Amino acid sequence: METYQVGDGWDALGDPTRRAILACLADRPRAVGEIAAELPISRPAVSQHLKVLKDAGLVTDRAAGTRRVYRLNPAGVAALRDQLDTFWNRALAAYQDVTDQPTEESS
Repeated sequence: METYQVGDGWDALGDPTRRAILACLADRPRAVGEIAAELPISRPAVSQHLKVLKDAGLVTDRAAGTRRVYRLNPAGVAALRDQLDTFWNRALAAYQDVTDQPTEESS
């Protein structure tokens, strides 16, 4: 079983501001200033949150003139989705096991 790792996507998503940034980027790629204009935080704060999201593999960036444009990283988001699917399938399998066991009334 994997242990907690720095840069983990789930850890990064634990912050509501980072979730809001991801929601902005889900619409379209944006520069830091565009993201900051939609949130009640400063541009430097947005940059710090984007660094955490980038380190977690959830966003990527590219240079566009003098600014950086950020977008969701499909591979990072897909990895989280795969983990959720695994958790969900395990939970369903465990539920199936419980419901398939005979109850005391039917024995």
